[in-house]
Amino acid sequence: MWGAAPYHYGMSALFKPISSELGFSRAATSVPTAIGRLEGGFEAPLAGWITDKFGPKWIVLFGVFLIGLSLILMNFVNSLWAFYVVWGVLLGTGTNIGMSIPIDKAITDWFVKKRGKALGIKWVGSGLSGVLVLPLLAWLITIQGWRMASVIFGVIMWALGLPLAWFSLKRHRPEYYGLLPDGATAEEKMDTSRMIDTGVKYATEVEEVEFTLRQSMRTSAFWMMVAAQAVHGLTAGALNVHLIPFLTDRGMDPLRAAGMMAVMVSFSIPARFIGGFLADRINKSHIRFLMAGAYFSQALGFAVFLLNQSIPMIYVWLALYGAGQGVGFLFAAMTARYFGRKAFGSIQGTKQMLMTPFSIVAPIYLGWVYDTTGSYMTAFGVVAAVLTAASVLMSFARPPKPPAQIADIRKLM
Repeated sequence: MWGAAPYHYGMSALFKPISSELGFSRAATSVPTAIGRLEGGFEAPLAGWITDKFGPKWIVLFGVFLIGLSLILMNFVNSLWAFYVVWGVLLGTGTNIGMSIPIDKAITDWFVKKRGKALGIKWVGSGLSGVLVLPLLAWLITIQGWRMASVIFGVIMWALGLPLAWFSLKRHRPEYYGLLPDGATAEEKMDTSRMIDTGVKYATEVEEVEFTLRQSMRTSAFWMMVAAQAVHGLTAGALNVHLIPFLTDRGMDPLRAAGMMAVMVSFSIPARFIGGFLADRINKSHIRFLMAGAYFSQALGFAVFLLNQSIPMIYVWLALYGAGQGVGFLFAAMTARYFGRKAFGSIQGTKQMLMTPFSIVAPIYLGWVYDTTGSYMTAFGVVAAVLTAASVLMSFARPPKPPAQIADIRKLM
C-alpha cells in the first residue's frame, strides 16, 4: 500500500511542482516514468528468473531499500539528469523488482484455489495507496514542499517495508515446508519430494498445468495476453502521470485533483476484490471474458467523457475506468491459471519485457500532445481506441492446451 503510492500514483501529484520549480516541459517531466518502464522491461525477465530459482525474499528486500533511498535522494535533485537518475533509474528499479513480480510469485506459489482472492487483496492494498496515501502525499507537498514530502515517504518505506519483507516472505512454495497451498493439509507426513508431487496433484483439481517459459511462448494465448496487457500498462502509466495535471488545467486546486484521482482508485478497489473472487470460481476458459469486460469498461469511460467534457462526466469517466482497471489487475491470476506456478516469475517477466515499449511511449506521448496542442483530448481518443481493440483481442485468448511434456518442478528449484 505504501510502496505503490510514490511511483504509481505520486508522480501525478509531484508532476507540476517539480516541473514548475525546475523549469521542465511536460514531456521532459514524463521521461523518468518512461525510463523506469524501459529498465523494467530489461529487469523483469531476470527478476522473474531469480524469483523462480531462489525465491522472492532477497530481491524484494533490495527493491524496498532502493525505493526508500531514491525517495530520500529526491531532496537533492536540482537538474534534469539527476531527476532522471533518481526517479527514473533508482526508484524505477526498486519498484520494478520490489513491488511486482516477486510478490505476485510468492502469492501464486502459496495459493491455488484461493489465488484470485489472494491477489485481489494484494491489489486492494496497492489500490488503497491511491485512496489513502496519495491524498496524504498531496497534503504534504502543500505544507512541506515536494522535496521534504519525498524524504518522509522514503523513511517510512524503510520502516515499514524492510521488516515486513524480512519476516513474511519465504523462499519456496509451501510444499517445501511440509504444507499445501491455500492452507490445505496433507493426509500424512511426507518427505519434500512427495509433498511437491502432492502439491502438483492438488493444483490439477482446478485444471492447472505447469508450463515452462519456452512452452508458454509457443501458445497463442501468451501473445494475446502480452498485447492486451501492454494496453493496460500503456493506459495506467499515462493516466497516473497526467491525470492531476489535466484536472488542475481545468481549474481544480491540487488537493481536489488528488481527491479526484483517489475517487478513480476507490472505484477500482471493490472491483479488484470482486474480480479476484470471480477468478477463483469461473471456469478457466471464461476468465478471458472477465478481462475483456474490464477493458471495455475503461474504453467506455474515456468515450463518455470525450462526448461530454463536463465536470460531472469526469466522475463517470473515472468510475468506469477505475472499475475496469481494478478487474484488469488480475492478469497475474490469469497467467497462473493458464501456465501454472513453476515458471510464473519468468513468464510474467518476459511478458513485461515485451510490453515495455508501449508503457514507455504512453506518458511521453500524452506530454507531447499537450505541449504541441495545449490539450490532452487527441491522446485520450487514441487511448479509448486501443482499449476497445484490447477488449476484442482478450476475448479470443483461449486457455492453451497442456504441453506435450510436463517438466519436473524440482528442476527449476
